[in-house]
Amino acid sequence: MAHFLISEANPQGYKLEDILMAIRKEILGRCANIVDDHGPEAKRVLDNKVKILSLLGDSIALAEDSTTTLDRSFGRSNRGDPPRTGNS
Repeated sequence: MAHFLISEANPQGYKLEDILMAIRKEILGRCANIVDDHGPEAKRVLDNKVKILSLLGDSIALAEDSTTTLDRSFGRSNRGDPPRTGNS
């Protein structure tokens, strides 16, 4: 199983919000590829992607809020630091 997020076992990982923003960027690029296609399939796919983008925006905001909360409570974390909450 691939591990993408920062952890003790994966200090070179990414913050959740960074991964979500990269996914959002890729989806936006795909939307640009089909925005001028007025076929029913393209319209449905584009509508689905717009909904997904909205949910991603909400998810990014939640992930950023969690990072801000942890930074405020425990100080900024550096790659390789032990977890700020929970069990290691």
